[in-house]
Amino acid sequence: MLKTLKRVFSYAAPYMRYFVMTLAFAALGVSLSLAVPVFIGEAVDCCIGKGNVDFHKLGIIIVLLASMVIASTLFQWLMILCTNKLSFLTIRDLRSDIFCKLERVPLRYIDGHTKGELTSRVINDIEIISDGLLQGFTQFFSGIITIIGTLIFMMVINFRIAIVVVILTPLSFIAASKITKASHDSYMKQSRLRGEMVGLAEEMAGNQKIVKAFVYDKRAEARFDEINAAYGKIGAKATFFSSMTNPTTRFVNGLIYAAVGLLGALGVVGKFPIIGAMTVGKLSSFLAYSNQYTKPFNEISGVFAELQNAVASAERVFAVLDENEVPD
Repeated sequence: MLKTLKRVFSYAAPYMRYFVMTLAFAALGVSLSLAVPVFIGEAVDCCIGKGNVDFHKLGIIIVLLASMVIASTLFQWLMILCTNKLSFLTIRDLRSDIFCKLERVPLRYIDGHTKGELTSRVINDIEIISDGLLQGFTQFFSGIITIIGTLIFMMVINFRIAIVVVILTPLSFIAASKITKASHDSYMKQSRLRGEMVGLAEEMAGNQKIVKAFVYDKRAEARFDEINAAYGKIGAKATFFSSMTNPTTRFVNGLIYAAVGLLGALGVVGKFPIIGAMTVGKLSSFLAYSNQYTKPFNEISGVFAELQNAVASAERVFAVLDENEVPD
């Protein structure tokens, strides 16, 4: 898997400037979004107590919040723009290479594979690589920055509750890794059956005269139904495993959020001295960070599910690129 990923990203090497800009804009956008809960907590503390509202400070905080949200949105847009440029340019080169490769392989290779299957590798599989690998990588990087940033802010607000969050977090990783491993084989079989089905459909549609001449239509329908049924079965299995990742991690994250809310509330009312004193505003900020901290795990787990499909497609593409070019 790592070998395949390394090979895909080697095609992105000529466009490293977009990669660097993507990382920079992602870091800036996430950093600004992480600062928002701090000011929200301060705004809450400005409103605590009857007749104790600091409208002047509250107005300044609102202006700062609006500025940070606008700037963060701008950086997120620039990040997506650079990601798309990187993805589309990389995929353009990869698709060009595989098309040129098909022009040089021996005729026996073309005869040994259906036209539809080869077409599927050139078009469908490469699109899956674009969506699952290159564009998913940015989401993965943003998630890592969010996790590290929120963890730092939580440590500053309340070190003890942050430790509880860190201890419970690996449960999400364990659940996601088990499910991801189970989905890989299913995605591999799905990619192979997709190629067979596209190949059969292309052959039957492009050679109707021969099909009619040899009265092959009924057998073609039976063959297609067989592949389609197998594809539907393995597709449902792959989708089931990949769709289990997000709900499982969300369930674990919900438990973490509930634990943070309970411990923080006890700290605010002073019923649990070991937690340390907390204001209502700090608790609001901590809950916001707790939600931001667990959210990337859901996104990253979704990226891993797409990654399995993309790696399976990449292996099919590189299988063509690695074919010998010995002339007939």
